[in-house]
Amino acid sequence: MLKPAEDVPPGGSDRSLGELATQLVDDAKAYARAEFDFAKAVAADKTKGLALAGILFGVALLLAIGAISALCVAIFVSLAYLMPTWLAGLLTFFIVSAVAGAIGWLGWQKLQDAL
Repeated sequence: MLKPAEDVPPGGSDRSLGELATQLVDDAKAYARAEFDFAKAVAADKTKGLALAGILFGVALLLAIGAISALCVAIFVSLAYLMPTWLAGLLTFFIVSAVAGAIGWLGWQKLQDAL
């Protein structure tokens, strides 16, 4: 059978409403601080993992720039055997510009589709 509710709270002491409100505010501050510290720890953990990936992507980008430069030089040297050097340089410029323009246009189209 059910017992009637007691008028005294389980803590056994009668505290004023002000004390209860103060304790509630303090508990809320402590909870918010703990949540913030947890979020900082999670962000720091993810940052450590992403730092290595960022470094590796940076190195890959530098190597890709070097490879593209070597390809441009190879195109220029190959064309220089067939025509005057100024024309080979100009043609190499137009070839590389056309490829860059096509890739940029494709990227622009994908961006427009995404938006």
